[in-house]
Amino acid sequence: MKRILLSTVAAISAAGMVHAGGPTGAQPEPMIAEPVTVAPTGPMDGDWTGGYAGLSFGELSADIDDFDDSEAVYGVFGGYDYDFGRFVLGGELDYQAGEDIALGGVEVDDVIRAKLRGGYDFGRTLFYGTVGAAHLGTDIGDDTGIVGGVGIEYKVTDQFSVGGEYLAHRFEDFDDTDVDVDADTVSIRGSFRF
Repeated sequence: MKRILLSTVAAISAAGMVHAGGPTGAQPEPMIAEPVTVAPTGPMDGDWTGGYAGLSFGELSADIDDFDDSEAVYGVFGGYDYDFGRFVLGGELDYQAGEDIALGGVEVDDVIRAKLRGGYDFGRTLFYGTVGAAHLGTDIGDDTGIVGGVGIEYKVTDQFSVGGEYLAHRFEDFDDTDVDVDADTVSIRGSFRF
């Protein structure tokens, strides 16, 4: 009996060892996933640095003493902005002409402006102020005065923006005639940025 008991214990021990160290199925290698980069979905880039050119359409109102008139104007403009982070500084040249404005027998033909502009970068929106020189052409002569105003520009895409601008002009002693000329323009603008 002792022999049967020892044989049974030996068989159970052998079976346990075979099971503990015996062959098992191949374990799969752990998979390491590569990190996924998600593109940001926030607002478009607000960098205003670069050149631009565009078209404008609006209204020019002029006043000489007791005479005033207003007509539609259209024009072209171009400039360059530099974005310092939240502050944008730039320069612009623009030209506007249109229907002749009659002021007591004087017809206003066109206006050419050289302006500095500085504004605040709100991402896709730029609010700015502008100041510079304006050259007014009439059928009796030309003269240069000052211009200043405000504007807003909104980036529809990185390459195209739309906006609006108000400008006030002052020409003192126009062409040595002892006559002062005041003019205002309100324009909508479309710019291609590059």
